[in-house]
Amino acid sequence: MSGEKVPLEALLGDLPESGPGPVEAVLLKQEVHEGYRLESLLLDLNGIERVPASVAKPLAGDGPFPLVLFNHSHGGDYTNGRKELIRSSPYLQQPSFAKTLTDRGYAVCCIDMWGFNERGGKSESELVKEMLWQGKVLWGMMLYDNRRMLDYMCSRADVDASRIGTVGMSMGGLMAWWLAALDERIKVTVDICGQVDAQTLITKRGLDHHGFYSYVPGLLKYYTTLDIQQRIVPRARMSLNGRSDRMCPAEGVSLLADGLAEAYRKSGHPEHWQNVTATGGHMETLEMRVAWQSFLAAHL
Repeated sequence: MSGEKVPLEALLGDLPESGPGPVEAVLLKQEVHEGYRLESLLLDLNGIERVPASVAKPLAGDGPFPLVLFNHSHGGDYTNGRKELIRSSPYLQQPSFAKTLTDRGYAVCCIDMWGFNERGGKSESELVKEMLWQGKVLWGMMLYDNRRMLDYMCSRADVDASRIGTVGMSMGGLMAWWLAALDERIKVTVDICGQVDAQTLITKRGLDHHGFYSYVPGLLKYYTTLDIQQRIVPRARMSLNGRSDRMCPAEGVSLLADGLAEAYRKSGHPEHWQNVTATGGHMETLEMRVAWQSFLAAHL
């Protein structure tokens, strides 16, 4: 169904009015890790609660560096959050994304999303219920925070605001393509095990394989998943999925891959879309890591 009647952004609930002004930032700590410098920050992104964030930069040079916004996964581990950037997760490859990306000359940033790590204390289900009563949507608030994180990073002299990519796994992969659909500053998108077609998930009875965080009231009245993802065209995008991943049903992955291949072909940039189906399930395999590193190098 066409989304012309209601703008996509209007479905994301009542959002804060703190943007688009400067983001207040407090540097809490700076330390040197193997091959990169790590900043721990506290940012006023939404006017509701200050948001813990991490920024990793190469040790060599002062920039401006191309930027990758890393979106942490869910994994049912609410204690992990942005720590995933520097220590990875059992279903992600080593070394960490901070090490891997800074070694290749990128700056990389990540926030704790609502309910995770240092923003814990309220459960995901509690946040969803509270926000619905207030006219807010948890997914909309998550997206808002990440876009404001981009505002902050683009204001820094050590970041090249014309060269921004985003990457994530699972919930982080879903966040990656949603962010790119909403924010044209993102030039390259890499989503790992986050290619979920909503209608296919319903048909395959897979809704309970996922958490509550990403459900947007009324979304399917106006938009298909493909409608949203086509907003990224013709900017570069790679989607990587495991052929045995029940959280991303293969039928939906194929449906989206076919639709996007046609959209990118019509845009005149078929090379900007790459769909990778790898062996395995809901995990980043070595094949995937090699593929997305090459894609980032080519397009960012």
